[in-house]
Amino acid sequence: MQNRQNGRVRVIACGMIAREILDVCRVNGLQHISLTCLPAEFHHYPQRIAPAVDAAIVKARAEGFKQIFIGYADCGTGGDLDRICEKHGVERIAGPHCFSFYIGNESFEADNGAYMTTFFVTDFLARHFQTFLVKPLGLDRHPELREMYFGNYERLLYIAQNDDPDLTSKARAAADFLGLAFERRLTGFGDLTPALETANRLAKSHIS
Repeated sequence: MQNRQNGRVRVIACGMIAREILDVCRVNGLQHISLTCLPAEFHHYPQRIAPAVDAAIVKARAEGFKQIFIGYADCGTGGDLDRICEKHGVERIAGPHCFSFYIGNESFEADNGAYMTTFFVTDFLARHFQTFLVKPLGLDRHPELREMYFGNYERLLYIAQNDDPDLTSKARAAADFLGLAFERRLTGFGDLTPALETANRLAKSHIS
């Protein structure tokens, strides 16, 4: 069973970046990646991430994957995800969250102070703003909650993975809805691309 997975790497990723991972693989010809995703809603419940990743790693090992890569940054787990990675001897995408690795971790860290009052929106969040943020937070039913959740933010920064006018329009509408200044930065996939390329090369090197 294990030999069937030699030369492939199981990427266990956040559902919020599934589309982007598939795009990176397609554009860069990364044919040795086998993707599985955990629910995007874990973005709202970071305490669920590490246990779910733990279980997904165990499952991947049982399926014969020797090479495993975690498609999460820390994402609010407070180091719990790193402890799971250390337990299983696997690596994850560097950085505190996806906003950082899309911008580029070095750049994000250098400008970290400028982001203190910034609410980030990715392609995923622009595409699913109503269903992923507005409705779960009850903002459609209780607009007065906007101040409670977003009163300390000054701007919405749309970090775009793709140059898509429709998504830009949706991100701008989200900023208007939240009463925040709108800015857009085309980041592409940032550090996600080299992270996946490294995982893909590692899998290739273990072909038997």
